[in-house]
Amino acid sequence: MHPVLKTVLERLGLGLATLFVVSIIIFSAIELLPGDFGQAVLGQSATEETIAAFRRELGLDQPAYLRYLHWVGNAVQGDFGTSFSGRNSGSSGAGTRSVVDLIAPRFWNTLFLASVTATIAVPISLVLGITTALYRNSAYDRTVNTVTLTTISFPEFFVAYILILILGSLWPIFPSLANVNDSTPLGERLFRTVLPALTLTLVIIAHMMRMTRAAIINLLASPYIQMARLSGASRSEVILKHALPNAWAPIATVIAFNLAYLVVGVVVVEVVFVYPGIGQLMVDAVTARDIPVVQGCALIFAMTYILLNLIADIIGIITNPRLLHPK
Repeated sequence: MHPVLKTVLERLGLGLATLFVVSIIIFSAIELLPGDFGQAVLGQSATEETIAAFRRELGLDQPAYLRYLHWVGNAVQGDFGTSFSGRNSGSSGAGTRSVVDLIAPRFWNTLFLASVTATIAVPISLVLGITTALYRNSAYDRTVNTVTLTTISFPEFFVAYILILILGSLWPIFPSLANVNDSTPLGERLFRTVLPALTLTLVIIAHMMRMTRAAIINLLASPYIQMARLSGASRSEVILKHALPNAWAPIATVIAFNLAYLVVGVVVVEVVFVYPGIGQLMVDAVTARDIPVVQGCALIFAMTYILLNLIADIIGIITNPRLLHPK
């Protein structure tokens, strides 16, 4: 078997093992929450008989390990269970919705917001990282570093409210609420997601820009770079043709980390802008103690984060074969 393929399969196996461990942590964390789920869903006025019937209907009377195996087995088949919402009347599942039906449109909205943000942030970060490395220690380099470090030093909600104040209130250019739905046209959807996308861009751009800059500057001290300079190559040719191709591994890693953050870390931004994403859904589910939805959202977050990190790891292996044979 080719060493690259073998290493990729090993990383995939490690990712599946990590997801298994994370699923145990998610289930255990939910189990350790205080209070009775049946009482919380049905309310204080529910009788003990109603609560007991509710727990039997949902399988909450079974041992924890059986419920975990049942949950994982169904999750592997794409079934995350049924939402507790709509059961507060004590009816036998009437009016309930599957967790997949609740998560799917919200997850698509989050992916859309993450895609718009990545489309803006990644090219800008690469351009700023390359140009600041090209003009290292210049006034341009210091200015870009100062601005990006300033934006990343503020909490997300603060950046979001500042943008709402400036672009949504004082100069009402964009809507302050990103309330989109399935019937929203693409153009209108893009217009309404400008402020949350801009907030996320300002938050993550510093990470990617500084990592790109650091990776290129680190490679500029390599012997082959010195040889390229001695051969008469210009600074731009040295960076674009010689340094940048060898810097893709760390750059891809930091981009994947930030893309993972865009999917799993947008809870605050979605809540501020009332954006109907999976982060907002998870917050609402935690408030309503809708445990199947919370577990489903957490597992989706974990799968997305692990998958993007696996992709970054594989890109690093392919673009840097020396990782296959560490000394």
